[in-house]
Amino acid sequence: MSHHVAVWIDHREAKIFQIEADTAEISKVAAPHHHVTRKASEHGTHADLGGFYHDVATALKGTGALLIVGPSSAKLDFIRHLQGHDHALEAAICGVETLDHPTDPQLVAYVRHYFKDKDRAG
Repeated sequence: MSHHVAVWIDHREAKIFQIEADTAEISKVAAPHHHVTRKASEHGTHADLGGFYHDVATALKGTGALLIVGPSSAKLDFIRHLQGHDHALEAAICGVETLDHPTDPQLVAYVRHYFKDKDRAG
């Protein structure tokens, strides 16, 4: 796994970006399809996504520095999952940012810039 990794996550999918100096690999983990009722949607509740978060964490094993981004509360739900189930990966988190729905090239550029600034400061 790359030293610099970002995961863009919402309640439907996670995109994992492994960033190197000249390359970027992108992989996806899909959440199980679930029907959210209007009432559940109004209250911000979603189907149990523990298995989805576990699959994302498994795909991130060996990450040195992890940036978590996304448009919704899924990124915080994922962090809570890590706090309860994967302390090593939780310790790799170096940032959490709210990003709506950037294109893959936009997100790669954002992640490169983010880690360039982080590496310079560290």
